Amino acid sequence: MMRAWGNRADTYVCDEPLYAYYLNSTGKIHPATAEIMASQPKDWQKVVKWLMGPIPDGKSIFFQKHMSHHLLPEVDRGWLADVKNCFLIRHPLEVIASYMAKQGPPALDDLGFVEQAEIFDYLRATTGTIPPVLDAKQVQQDPRGQLMQLCAALDVKFDEAMLSWVAGPRPTDGVWSKHWYSEVERSNGFFSYERKYIEIPSSLGATYGRCMDSYEKLYEHRLR
Repeated sequence: MMRAWGNRADTYVCDEPLYAYYLNSTGKIHPATAEIMASQPKDWQKVVKWLMGPIPDGKSIFFQKHMSHHLLPEVDRGWLADVKNCFLIRHPLEVIASYMAKQGPPALDDLGFVEQAEIFDYLRATTGTIPPVLDAKQVQQDPRGQLMQLCAALDVKFDEAMLSWVAGPRPTDGVWSKHWYSEVERSNGFFSYERKYIEIPSSLGATYGRCMDSYEKLYEHRLR
């Protein structure tokens, strides 16, 4: 999704701007932790001030990719009501399997499902509207249709450039990209969806169940 928006001439993208704050606050150790901490402000208030300031490079759209669990409870939610929000969801089995392939068995707060549902509920209550929700599987099955619906929901003109791009890294990728973005970097468009058999350890059963509860809450509101 970040590649799709980043390929628009009118859009500036930023990649997980609260990552350094999150690591600094939680003490979690991730790949490239030292580089991440050096690449971004560790004060969430400074980050939000930048996110709400002038759009860089004279662009008219600022696409901000966030991980919901990076918005720890102390991060004031008020600014979220002043921007247009959209939610990208993915089935918990796929998320857990992807995380385990890179980082090992996750804790619930490593995955962001509970936080995503909490932020979604906050925005519904605060704005009186339902933010658009994209399901990753449906995006892969029908990229054009899903992106056209998303753009309409956000009151942004759809751009054909969102459907394909040149493979490779981007200057806007976070310094963690070398660990997490191998598939993204080799892509030149949305990969077709392939159903895979996924099995996770029984020890993650409770975590999976909590994630499914949050996922299904947002899935009900997905763009059709």
